[in-house]
Amino acid sequence: MSSVRVNDFVVKFANVNGSGSASANGMFAKSIMRMGVPVAARNIFPSNIQGLPTWYEVRISEAGHMGRRGGVDLMVAMNPQTWDRDLAEIEPGGYLFYDSTKPMTPDRFRADINVVGVPLTAMCNAAYTDPRQRQLFKNIIYVGALAALLDIEIEVFETLISEQFQGKTRLIAPNIEALHMGRDYVRQNLEPLRLKMKRADKVGDQIFIDGNTAAGLGAVYGGATVCAWYPITPSTSLAEAFTDFCQDLRVDPETGKAKYAILQCEDEIASIGVVVGAGWNGARAFTCTSGPGVSLMQEFVGLSYFAEIPAVIFDVQRGGPSTGMPTRTQQADLIGAAYASHGDTKHPLLLPCDPRECFEMGALAFDLSDRLQTTVFVMLDLDIGMNEWLCQPLAWDDSKIIDRGKVMTHEELEAGKDFGRYLDVDGDGIPYRTYPGAHPSKGSYFTRGTSRDRYARYSEEGAVYVDNMERLLRKFETAKSLVPAPVRRDAKHPTKTGVIYFGSTTPAMHEALEMLEAQGSHLDALRVRGFPFSDEVMDFIAAHQQVFVVEQNRDAQLRALIMNEGGIDPAKLLPVLHFDGTPITARFISSDIAKRMAGAKITEAAE
Repeated sequence: MSSVRVNDFVVKFANVNGSGSASANGMFAKSIMRMGVPVAARNIFPSNIQGLPTWYEVRISEAGHMGRRGGVDLMVAMNPQTWDRDLAEIEPGGYLFYDSTKPMTPDRFRADINVVGVPLTAMCNAAYTDPRQRQLFKNIIYVGALAALLDIEIEVFETLISEQFQGKTRLIAPNIEALHMGRDYVRQNLEPLRLKMKRADKVGDQIFIDGNTAAGLGAVYGGATVCAWYPITPSTSLAEAFTDFCQDLRVDPETGKAKYAILQCEDEIASIGVVVGAGWNGARAFTCTSGPGVSLMQEFVGLSYFAEIPAVIFDVQRGGPSTGMPTRTQQADLIGAAYASHGDTKHPLLLPCDPRECFEMGALAFDLSDRLQTTVFVMLDLDIGMNEWLCQPLAWDDSKIIDRGKVMTHEELEAGKDFGRYLDVDGDGIPYRTYPGAHPSKGSYFTRGTSRDRYARYSEEGAVYVDNMERLLRKFETAKSLVPAPVRRDAKHPTKTGVIYFGSTTPAMHEALEMLEAQGSHLDALRVRGFPFSDEVMDFIAAHQQVFVVEQNRDAQLRALIMNEGGIDPAKLLPVLHFDGTPITARFISSDIAKRMAGAKITEAAE
């Protein structure tokens, strides 16, 4: 790393969970944005409260690359337990920043990296007597040191500290003092690094928000008035965000009456039961959970599908199976959600790629569930849900009218309109429903999970059952035109090679495409945003000789769904799979695809 790199590098903090480092590391990331440079920050943390390793990776990219790149240019190594592992991640020529209070022998370092030592513990011991103060201010001291090493404007940190401790004025001065302790030590004893921050104007009006918060707000704008949930990582903050927004936006200003119902239930089964009951009654209702919760909700999801009752489930995916890795990210619930419950079931999935789409699809899900009279899954994951992402501001069209779907009114019933709860009068597979109490003598029906005819009359006749199941397939076919369409991104040069991806893989995928383009490998790309798959997905596959499918699970679940739904030859779809629980990197994607493409060219040449 001989030349100076400006506004384009990766800093990773290695800490111990419970050490108070999270707020200091977050402040570091925000300082970059305050200097007008885009930043992507990812918290990789354990599932216990205290004691295990935790990492916070900050991608600084004036070019706006928001995915993980792979590799680290500056490792802030504050955890002796993970020392060897952290050193291994540093790029050749990169930097190791560590607490040099205790001397270390040369064999503990790498010869191909630069070592930057600051005696953080000694400085804290000299300045503070309280053990907790020593621990907390140590984090602020190393942030101050980084400010000097990277040329970050100290005034930015001072402003952030003042904002963070607003209302706790007595804490502002001690934290600023600790900040300057680190900065002054570096200025007096060390040279700045060849990694530099320079003020830019590349952030614009973008906002820094996590997907769970955005989805919770989307649920409010989508008309949700009922939330029933049971705490589970990493979805809990979605319910909490919805609660906060409801307290601000769903309280009658004149009476002070809450116009919402939020229930923390005894388990996930009760949660989905409440949601299905509320949906049957005409309310817009949802639950938020993760893979283990979806497993428990299967029977009620099947009832929603077969009895055709609207429901929304936000599935914030995590590492599985079983308890798996509760605080790690994966995209491994696709098949489980798409075909949830026993028997023949299919459910629409929405696949947001960032917090803005979490907001948009979080609202859209309620229109779709009402329109299709079924459960709709919004498939987030821990990376989108719990990490703050830089994205375009959330936008809403105030003229938008909520779509309640096919609901037969009192007036229509009074006029004698034929009502069959499971009668397909329009050929799209979607019947009309009524709200309870719509009419004193008409429009009522018995809701059951057993087989019945078009007028909701119990029947176990095979022909009646087949008629109903085929209509449900027509409804699912109709859903193809209602879920968000895929987004295509064509290569600069004509190519017969394509790639399909979705969700949180998106930013790393976009950077990987640039890397491959620079190597002379050209791929058309298609981002899938919904299930069932539109004809555009199958047309894209048909137009290419080989298509890579990039996803974050072991069993290539998106690929399996595409093969199952489209009858695609498995040999045509090449899986690119990342499933260690950390967010996928651009280097992983580009390396895997480049090797496969090189191998294909060698085979073609040999033939």
